[in-house]
Amino acid sequence: MDTDRGSGWLTFSAVVLVFAGIMKIFDSIWAFRVHRNAANFTDATLGSSVRAYGWWWLIIGILLIIAGFAVLQGSQIGRWFGIVMAAVGGIASLAWMPYEPVWAFTYIIIAILVIYGLSAYGGLEMPEMGGTSGGSSTSPPPPPGS
Repeated sequence: MDTDRGSGWLTFSAVVLVFAGIMKIFDSIWAFRVHRNAANFTDATLGSSVRAYGWWWLIIGILLIIAGFAVLQGSQIGRWFGIVMAAVGGIASLAWMPYEPVWAFTYIIIAILVIYGLSAYGGLEMPEMGGTSGGSSTSPPPPPGS
């Protein structure tokens, strides 16, 4: 059972990364189809062009999907890439804070949960001390020379 420790958090993190990537790609498709500048985006982070947001979301979406599948593979590079992409996704949602504060805050909380899952349970397994399955030995080690 110890080998499955944290597997739920890792699966959750991978699924959220892939799902967030798919949603960002849908957002980019919408942005490319709008073909206009949004009037209420005049002071937005990436300017008033919705198309600029479309490119940003497309790139982020593809990278989030790659990160999710890398986490599912169980590699340490995938884990760190997932942490970076979750942070980028959370930071990218800050651009929407003035327009959709509840959703932006929700995305930030989900990104924090993904980062927690990957950082707390995605690390290398530590060898157990004492050679027993419980992690500690009840009898002292044999004396030297015996």
